[in-house]
Amino acid sequence: MPVKQLLILRHAKSSWDDPALADFDRPLAPRGLKTASLMGRELARRGWLPDLALVSPALRARDTWRLVAQELSGHTPAQFADELYEAAADAILARVRQAKATNLMVIGHNPGLQQFVLRLAGAGSDESVFKKIEAKFPTAALARFTLDRDWADLAFGSARLTHCLRPKDLA
Repeated sequence: MPVKQLLILRHAKSSWDDPALADFDRPLAPRGLKTASLMGRELARRGWLPDLALVSPALRARDTWRLVAQELSGHTPAQFADELYEAAADAILARVRQAKATNLMVIGHNPGLQQFVLRLAGAGSDESVFKKIEAKFPTAALARFTLDRDWADLAFGSARLTHCLRPKDLA
């Protein structure tokens, strides 16, 4: 079985300029526009290319994906998954278990994403990366896992956390 890669990306910084907007409809802030593209370029540079992206349907998550995808070579299909909007760790795991890809990306929201990452990390995970994410998983941060099982068999504590990339680490 080929080693699978799971990329967990928190949406980029959103704008709070219009207090009348519903949370779901908040766009990216100027900083978010910049960091989403930056993260996409870094993914392309490292060759961490998803076969499929599962994306929260919230505007800030969709816009993050659009900007990341523009930096990747080729066309990566995206599925906008209603259950990822402000999802808890268990809901994220349930959705990932349904995936049909070798290299999967999930774009969503905190606190669920951070809890998902921390709970998914198992044997062989990089302890310094775990501690960095435990302290803070900021907007546009990316956690990378590798695993050697089918998505349907994914369980908390069963994947190897290898990297955490934050925009401030790349600037």
